[in-house]
This record gives sequence, structure tokens and C-alpha cells, in this order.
Amino acid sequence: MVEEQLERDGGRRSRGLLAAFFIGAGVNHFVQPRPYEKIVPPRLQGEAKRVVMLSGIAELAGGVGVLLPGTRRLSGVGLIALLAAVFSANLYMAQQPERFKKIPRVALYARLPLQPLMMLWAWRATRR
Repeated sequence: MVEEQLERDGGRRSRGLLAAFFIGAGVNHFVQPRPYEKIVPPRLQGEAKRVVMLSGIAELAGGVGVLLPGTRRLSGVGLIALLAAVFSANLYMAQQPERFKKIPRVALYARLPLQPLMMLWAWRATRR
């Protein structure tokens, strides 16, 4: 019984943190769009503003959806898809470190393995 309660509380905290992370990131897409526009890969640069706005909307919707029991699972799947879609921006940054001189090179590479960990977090947090 105590273990179940701890599991529930941990899941609630994890969902809350996941939601806060994506809501915050989504808001930031609208408050400071330029840094996001700069990391849009070259093949999408012509649509950078649109890509940033759409990904910001997706992050906001996913973050809010995680908090609602009726949309939690679908939001988790959506956030995983979003993380997969934006992986190309992280890969682009790692491949072109000279374009992102303000970010330490190690940070550019460290982001790559974080993406699957974020996906795992989104999956686990939204299965309950």
C-alpha cells in the first residue's frame, strides 16, 4: 500500500515536471524565437518562423495534455513524436559547431543522447 502511494506520488511529480518543462519550452518559442530559428536545419530554413511557432504550439499542447488524465497518453505519444522530429535540429547543431560558437561543443554532443532519455521520460510519465 505504501509502495503504491509512493509510485503514484512519484508519477504525479514526474508528470508535473514533464508538463512544466514542455510548457516552459513552448512559451519560450514565442518569447525568444530567434535562437530556435537559428537551429532549424538548412532544408527548412525558409520556413524557420513557421517551424518554431508550430513546435512551440506542440510543446504547449503536449505539456498541458500531460496534466489531463483524458489526454495524457496521447500527449505522451505526441511529445515523443515531437522529440523525434526536432532531433534533426540537435544533430545539425552537433554537425555544425562553428555556427553555434556560444554553446560549448560538448553541450552540442551531449544533447544527442538526451533526446532518447526525454522520450523515455515522456513515455513512462504518461502511461499511468
